[in-house]
Amino acid sequence: MLDIEVIEDPAAAEASLDPIRTRILMELAEPGSATQLAAKVGLPRQKVNYHLRALERRGLVELVAERRKGNVTERILQASAASYLISPAALASVAPDPHRFSDRFSAFWLLALAGRMVQEMGQLITGAAAAKQPLATFAIDGAITFRTAADRAAFAEELGIAVTRLVDKYHDGGPGAPADGATAGGGRKHRLVVALHPTLNTATPKAPPTNPPAKEQDND
Repeated sequence: MLDIEVIEDPAAAEASLDPIRTRILMELAEPGSATQLAAKVGLPRQKVNYHLRALERRGLVELVAERRKGNVTERILQASAASYLISPAALASVAPDPHRFSDRFSAFWLLALAGRMVQEMGQLITGAAAAKQPLATFAIDGAITFRTAADRAAFAEELGIAVTRLVDKYHDGGPGAPADGATAGGGRKHRLVVALHPTLNTATPKAPPTNPPAKEQDND
């Protein structure tokens, strides 16, 4: 069972977005049968079996065991992952293309880069899992508060210079380096994305007044 699975198949994405099937996937973080699920989601077992078959066809649910209960064989199933992301590949014809924007200060370019990262990481995780090999990744997540817009611009400028200096220091891009990701010395090409964006405003919205003022009546 993967921690996160990236869904690329449009049909699988559609199946996962159905509210009942989403609930079933959540419940199947731990193995369970149709009978057990029916009690949890409040649906007849036949209905649950219908949804399970649809999810199983799309690879989102996997058979982990079978056990006999009288004259019936009970199937024990589990979700293929603990959580899911839908890749832009599921909307390939309208997926954002990072090459379309290529502007360091464009929010749309940042979003396109994030979409590409989801798509590429999904394929890399799937490949590494199939090969039973570790996947070398690195990420930094933090928050920084800028006093002024000028401070933010100065930070971005210095960050760009620092990243460029590190890339120049460690990048193996000499003659003879193949374009398939490997280098002449046996190295591996890596994707580098550095992002900076405002945090979401999570302040609790103001509640409406308990006793709103009465609407004035029109005088004829």
